[in-house]
Amino acid sequence: MRFLRDQRVRFLAVGATNTLVGYVVFSAFTLWVFTDVYLGYLLSLALSYVVGITLAFVLYRRFVFVVHGHLLRDFARFVSVYLIAIGINAAALPLLVEVARVPPLLAQLIILAFTTLLSFFGHKKFSFRRSEPTD
Repeated sequence: MRFLRDQRVRFLAVGATNTLVGYVVFSAFTLWVFTDVYLGYLLSLALSYVVGITLAFVLYRRFVFVVHGHLLRDFARFVSVYLIAIGINAAALPLLVEVARVPPLLAQLIILAFTTLLSFFGHKKFSFRRSEPTD
């Protein structure tokens, strides 16, 4: 249990959970809902981000960065970090799928590696930043 005191470990645990949920939602929409829709994987991406952002905000705020107050400010900052991530994702996904011919599910996994690092630093230094240290 001692390792759970480390904020990076908590971030990775919550992030893995959130990423898994988001990836399952992305996969489900891609494979079963938008199968015959041109660029349907982008619709799947948008819907998976809505689910992911909501879940991640609650989990990161409560279990990783353990902050209180400033709920709306934190949420606005949190969403802004994810807007950057989804922008990168939305630009890279079609490049990998349409140009490099990487299957959409594999392409999304590749992009997640980069956006995970981006989100940790964005949330730590911006979304949930407080004047006093939290960890």
